[in-house]
Amino acid sequence: MTTAKEIRICFVGESFVNGVGDPECLGWTGRICVDANKKGHDITYYNLGVRRETSTELKNRYLREISYRLPQQYDGRVIFCFGVNDTTIENGKTRVAIKNSLANTQEILIETKKLYPVLMLGPLPIADETQNQRIANLSQEFQQICNKLDIPYLDAFPTLINSDIWIGEIKNYDGAHPRAAGYTELAKIFQNWEAWLNWFE
Repeated sequence: MTTAKEIRICFVGESFVNGVGDPECLGWTGRICVDANKKGHDITYYNLGVRRETSTELKNRYLREISYRLPQQYDGRVIFCFGVNDTTIENGKTRVAIKNSLANTQEILIETKKLYPVLMLGPLPIADETQNQRIANLSQEFQQICNKLDIPYLDAFPTLINSDIWIGEIKNYDGAHPRAAGYTELAKIFQNWEAWLNWFE
């Protein structure tokens, strides 16, 4: 009997990574790691989600935080999900201009890929239709960056924007975050994603 290889994974991003709104405190990140462990994989799970964080703020912390948790002698991996907060309007403009969001994202992904395998989940829909248009546009731009860098990218936006569970829970909660059922739905999408499954072959 072979022992499963230990894999250390940092999930990096904002409140969707943190699992805000989930009374079970698992979010989608905890759920996909529970599922992987049940299948016999040995995962050490680090949740580095920070509420309200933009890509500019994330750029200032991510490398220090992931490198501390993923020393080179271990099999370390990184999964990113961010961008929604960049598109929030404050003082009459988005918190981060789109050109800066794209520059931040490219820098973050290039530097991380030099050190670790990387996956990226695109920004996710909320209950604000106007902001969702900006989120969808940003997701498409992120996809192009990932394609150029040969980083697998999961755009769950089109599926979740049409999900009664995801959108319904957000509307009935705080307008931005789902509850347990919504995160469960996202986890199912992610854990069936080919790029995630390939990490364990």
